[in-house]
Amino acid sequence: MQDSIRNLLDIFLKKETELPKIIVIYGPTACWKTALSIEVAQYIQSEIISTDSRQIYRNMNIGTGKITPEETQWIPHHMIDIIDPSKVFSVVDFTKMALPIIDRIQKDWKIPILCGGTGLYIDGILFEMAYPDTPPNWEYREELETIRIEKWNQELWNMLERVDPEYARTLEVDNYRYIMRWLEVMKETGRSKIESIWKKIPRFSPLFITPYSDTNRQKLYDTIDLRVSEMFNTWLISEIEYIIEVFTSTCPGLTTIGYREIVDALEWKTTLEAAKSLIQQRSRNYAKRQITWNKRYEPTN
Repeated sequence: MQDSIRNLLDIFLKKETELPKIIVIYGPTACWKTALSIEVAQYIQSEIISTDSRQIYRNMNIGTGKITPEETQWIPHHMIDIIDPSKVFSVVDFTKMALPIIDRIQKDWKIPILCGGTGLYIDGILFEMAYPDTPPNWEYREELETIRIEKWNQELWNMLERVDPEYARTLEVDNYRYIMRWLEVMKETGRSKIESIWKKIPRFSPLFITPYSDTNRQKLYDTIDLRVSEMFNTWLISEIEYIIEVFTSTCPGLTTIGYREIVDALEWKTTLEAAKSLIQQRSRNYAKRQITWNKRYEPTN
């Protein structure tokens, strides 16, 4: 661990705060957040709560870069392998499940550590937020579903990006359920995701730490490409074939980057080589959106 990060931790540990302390290790995919979180957890003798919206799924290990039991080095990890790929899991679901875990860690006189690249999950923990309770618009939902079937998920993402670019850039193209829901809300309210927050109350006093530096953008992209290649050289395809056999090829877990593309290849809609290239491209684009979102967090290192 870098001396600068160790110094930040030392200062934070001694600092008096009005709200409970929490540490947030954030950054784009493939920037070595997991390795840093282990070092921090060992240093302060604490536990880690994953804020990764894909690692919540059981049996999705290789394509999500999920930490292995050996890599945890006996550090307790939470919010990993909690639901089947067939289940839909929202930010609200995540928050309701994670907050009691955080409360228990704090009652043990430890500072919880959030680690992951899903900004919505991080914000869901850090802030108490409420959005307008907009009722479903079934007619518009059917219209959006028709667009999705005819032009696929990219068209829905493009629609959201035109009206709410900040929120769109936090979502993967294949996360169509969230995209459709917010298009529906915007049709009724005319307000963006950020504008619709009528309550945003902090729950914690956070220390933000990231291993990523924007001066290493090309190195990050190279790492992403290499990781995707390594996934193809291990058991990623077998992992997906198993999930399809146990659940279906259209289950929510398989709509994410690194899975949907291979499902298409297995269904003869494309080739594995083309799927690999597309995963690399979409992963790089997702990293760009993460970097944009992360600018809201205090740069403390």
